[in-house]
Amino acid sequence: MVYYPDQQFTLSAMSPLQAYQQRLQHNIVEDPAQQQAILALDLLYQQCLSVSTSSSGLYLWGDVGRGKTFLMDLFYQSLCDQIQCDQIQCNQSMNSSQHQTNKTVLRLHFHRFMAMIHQQLNQTSGIRDPLIHIGKQIAAKYSVICFDEFFVADIGDAILLGRLFETLFQSGVVLVATSNVPIVDLYKNGLQRDRFLHTIDLLLQYTQSIHLDGQIDHRLHSNAVTSTTSAHWLILPSVIKPQTVFSLLCQQYPQANASIINQPDPIEICQRAIAIEAQYGQLAWFEFSALCQGPRSALDYIELAGRFSHILLSNVPKLGGEVRSWIKARGTEDGALATTTGERQLAYASEDDPTRRFISLVDELYDQKVMLILNSDCNLEDLYVDGALQFEFRRTYSRLIEMQQWA
Repeated sequence: MVYYPDQQFTLSAMSPLQAYQQRLQHNIVEDPAQQQAILALDLLYQQCLSVSTSSSGLYLWGDVGRGKTFLMDLFYQSLCDQIQCDQIQCNQSMNSSQHQTNKTVLRLHFHRFMAMIHQQLNQTSGIRDPLIHIGKQIAAKYSVICFDEFFVADIGDAILLGRLFETLFQSGVVLVATSNVPIVDLYKNGLQRDRFLHTIDLLLQYTQSIHLDGQIDHRLHSNAVTSTTSAHWLILPSVIKPQTVFSLLCQQYPQANASIINQPDPIEICQRAIAIEAQYGQLAWFEFSALCQGPRSALDYIELAGRFSHILLSNVPKLGGEVRSWIKARGTEDGALATTTGERQLAYASEDDPTRRFISLVDELYDQKVMLILNSDCNLEDLYVDGALQFEFRRTYSRLIEMQQWA
């Protein structure tokens, strides 16, 4: 038996290494670059189950499709088989279980974490050092936090992370994170990056950085979509109208006691109305403009992902375009911290703002295993060309490929 904060658990579940070895025998391609990572995750798993929690977390980074999320989820699931875990529902606060005595393990997408931090900051008016207050509340509930897709692009996020992470690490919280960039390149070339350097120092001090190098994108390697293996309504450019696609979806995924509602009234997401073309139980059809143009945020996508199992997105335009210089005064629409930045020059394409929202939408739907079906006149590989977000969109392209196999 293993003792862990006032609870007893058996060792019948597999460790991350055992789970990885089992998967090797069935449905994954062996990748030598993953060996160091899974061994480190297995060691951390054993330490987390011991009486004294490890003080060193893990930061897994590498190109898209290298298996970072897969490996982290093996670690998370192994812990969930031994201790209580939490994935946080849409409207749940990270500190909602005030009377819980046993610490749990949290796994969530990084942009969702930051959205919740901003939300909690708005509720801490009058509290001295609100980031320390929030950090201590999180640390009181969670012993391990797993972040998927650690990426900092907003100055508001960059400014608050140092104070927050310092509290979490000093409180003994273990961090496991995945990212496409090394620690030292986080928020690279960002506005006032010097205010983020303390966060970089903390990550270097409290986590072991492991690079999953290699050239294989496992999503593309194992899940390549061809016209002979995929439903015809998944292939881009679309050859059938979105109305027909939605009808086919309803036939393939019948919903109990549900009927198709064409052009229903707008639905309310985060207290804002969003136009919806049709709904059938947990299947929904939206126009691209409704979800990715206008004032949308990660919180909208978190709530959408919690409400629907399949989303059809129609009239998806060709994104990207010629990069130009623009004037911008401050961070994204999600930022909760106002900063005086003055006017500054930014280089991006005219469609990069809706592209950022589209990337955020895909990340959240992927993370909550919600299937996204695109209807567009573009080939998938041509959906984003040029523009300033080519690095970020590579992950989106890889995830869209994998999501098509969920049909």
